[in-house]
Amino acid sequence: MSQTEHSSVARVKAAFATAGIAPEVRTLSETARTAIDAALALDVEVGQIASSIVFSLKTETAVVPVLVVTSGRHRVNTDLVCEQAALAGLGRADADFVRMWSGFAIGGVSPLGWIHDGVLEQPLTFVDKALADYDAVWAAAGHTHVVYRTTFHELLAATGGTALEVARD
Repeated sequence: MSQTEHSSVARVKAAFATAGIAPEVRTLSETARTAIDAALALDVEVGQIASSIVFSLKTETAVVPVLVVTSGRHRVNTDLVCEQAALAGLGRADADFVRMWSGFAIGGVSPLGWIHDGVLEQPLTFVDKALADYDAVWAAAGHTHVVYRTTFHELLAATGGTALEVARD
């Protein structure tokens, strides 16, 4: 199965349609597993890479995912995110947790198209305000070799996310 035919990529493309967007999707010859890899492959600034970082949040009844879509120039400051979003604390999610909640492997986690227990379900999502510094940003489209072009405002609208400062420059 080619990357563009991969079921995760198809799920992300279906999520585009649901969100009413039709972004440019690009299949890369090299992996885009990290923001640096993606920036090099696309010949863009690392800050233009919208990295999907998954955290875990303990509630009274469960442990649930929180998605932070951050600029590739940032490392997420969880204390800052928790302070602004009034969250009790975020833990780093492992690969099994990420796949269980999103249906994606780490490195190909898209901001859209999440599936859990067979149900499409967008997690609580925060989008790095720094992504607004760029006319175009690139996010994973469900596979380590597939990305899509979007904008800060389109990410906010499509994910139902909240804009936050996720790191201090």
